Amino acid sequence: MPLYEHRCAECGDFAAMRSMARYQEPAACPACGASSPRVLISAPALASMSGVLRKSIEVNERSAHAPRSSSGGHGMSCSCCKTGSKAGSLPSRTVKGADGSKRFPSARPWMISH
Repeated sequence: MPLYEHRCAECGDFAAMRSMARYQEPAACPACGASSPRVLISAPALASMSGVLRKSIEVNERSAHAPRSSSGGHGMSCSCCKTGSKAGSLPSRTVKGADGSKRFPSARPWMISH
């Protein structure tokens, strides 16, 4: 149920939880019981969550029904699966074996490949 703000002439402002069907009706003041009209005191809290949390939820909702695909590769930005077909790009440094294994002879020897 929504929380609506009301103003008592005697006691001041208070909030009352009411159904949406009764949002225009006055509420009884909790202190003195007087009928108090509904007022708009504060702005609605429509965007009360942080931008980081909002962005995370947006990404999760998008990926649930439309996940990003790498078309069978290691990822969308995997350097070992890229080819040098684009103008100005460097040729691939990957050496592929007959069994499908990949080696990187010019890469750092201490790095483990996928």
